[in-house]
Amino acid sequence: MAPVAVVTGGSRGIGAACVRLFADRGWRVAVLCEKNAAAAEALCAELRGQGRDAAWQLCDVADEKQVSAAFGWVRERFGPVSALVNNAGISWTGLLQDMTAAEWDRLFAVNVRGAFLCTRAVLPEMISRRQGSIVQISSMWGETGGSCETAYSASKAALIGLTRALAKEAGPSGVRVNCVSPGVIDTEMNRHLTQADLAALAEETPLGRIGQAEEVARAVLFLCGAEAAFITGQVLPVNGGIVIG
Repeated sequence: MAPVAVVTGGSRGIGAACVRLFADRGWRVAVLCEKNAAAAEALCAELRGQGRDAAWQLCDVADEKQVSAAFGWVRERFGPVSALVNNAGISWTGLLQDMTAAEWDRLFAVNVRGAFLCTRAVLPEMISRRQGSIVQISSMWGETGGSCETAYSASKAALIGLTRALAKEAGPSGVRVNCVSPGVIDTEMNRHLTQADLAALAEETPLGRIGQAEEVARAVLFLCGAEAAFITGQVLPVNGGIVIG
């Protein structure tokens, strides 16, 4: 039986690229998304039309009951989860003093609490089976901090801390936990940037361009696969060299 991957925030951007790549490599894929039902259905229908096994479910990853129900559906529909990709995330841009407490709480609820709830949902079975891979999607801002993206940077830094600590905790049970840290990627989350902004960021990047969601997905797939069997607790930058070291 082909392995099962769960991708949160899987209806668009990096998440959708992960779904497509995992499915293309023979994985059965469960897509979780909060509200983009039409996009999730179109993606899964496209993959099923290619003979792939993919299905979707609406789930606000910050809601404990919804997460419990969604992973119950995953087990019933697909069986044991071999890989979890905690990709769901939201951003907020502006000066910290202009951010409301409610906006801060919601950002951390999705980006950090969501990763915790989804990870907790798969851990017992992974530990019982003594195998499994969890990949958090952080950001270069989680490594360096980004002006006017303070809350987002802090939440992504939290995912790096989660990765390193949980890798130590779950490693003796055969479960690997890693993190991918994208740079500037051509996704909807960055559509607020002007062409001049993107050109400046591309010029600042040693490889001279903006990254593609598929390039991040390849790193995620690698970390979930047998080729990375001795890799855990690591942060893999996919940033074109804009952050080094």
